[in-house]
Formats: sequence, C-alpha cells, structure tokens
Amino acid sequence: MDDCADVKRADTALLELALEGWRFQKLFTRAMSKLDAGESLRFANQHRYFVKRISECLHAAGMQLVSLEGQPYDVGAAVTAINIADFGPDDELVVDQMIEPIVMNTSGLLRAGTVMLRKADQ
Repeated sequence: MDDCADVKRADTALLELALEGWRFQKLFTRAMSKLDAGESLRFANQHRYFVKRISECLHAAGMQLVSLEGQPYDVGAAVTAINIADFGPDDELVVDQMIEPIVMNTSGLLRAGTVMLRKADQ
C-alpha cells in the first residue's frame, strides 16, 4: 500500500470523527443548558476536556475547526449561508449559528462551513 494514501485516509477519518464530535458537543451544550446549575457543573469539565482533546488531535494533524458564530457575515467567507435568501442586499448580517465549521489545515481551506444568519440588530 502507498504510505501517502494511508496518511490521507487517516487524516480524512480523523477529520470526519472531529466533525461528528463537533456536532455532538454542540448538542451536548444545548442539553447542558437545560440542566440545573449543580448538575451542569458536573458535566462542564468533561465537556471542556472533550473539546480540548479534539482540538489537540486536529492540531497534531495540522488541522483546525473554525467557527464564525457571532461575527459579521462576509460574502467572501468560506461558508455557505443556507438562509441568505431571507435577507435583503442592504441588511447587515451576523453569523447566528455554525451548522458545520470551516476546516483549515496548514495549506489553507480544506472544507467550507455552513451557517445560519440573522440581522445584526436582532
């Protein structure tokens, strides 16, 4: 087998696993917000550790996940805005939610993200 092909498959598998972990941590964050303060504190440290480990593993492979939540929307950003048709050309927009993060590596963009937008004044 070709070693380069093996590395590429391993990187792809790591990235797919990291994206699933990213989706899971977003869901986990929403679930924790519904718990009372005492219960959510028990899970918060485990949650932070999980997110940190994903980031460390991606960093070791030269990759990172990028979120633009809360930032002004830029038409040139490496994202697809799934609700862009809901707004006018003069609306000032903000990234409300990352549906999928942007994936970068040391060479640049690996995968564009997907976002939901909202008007900046909301």
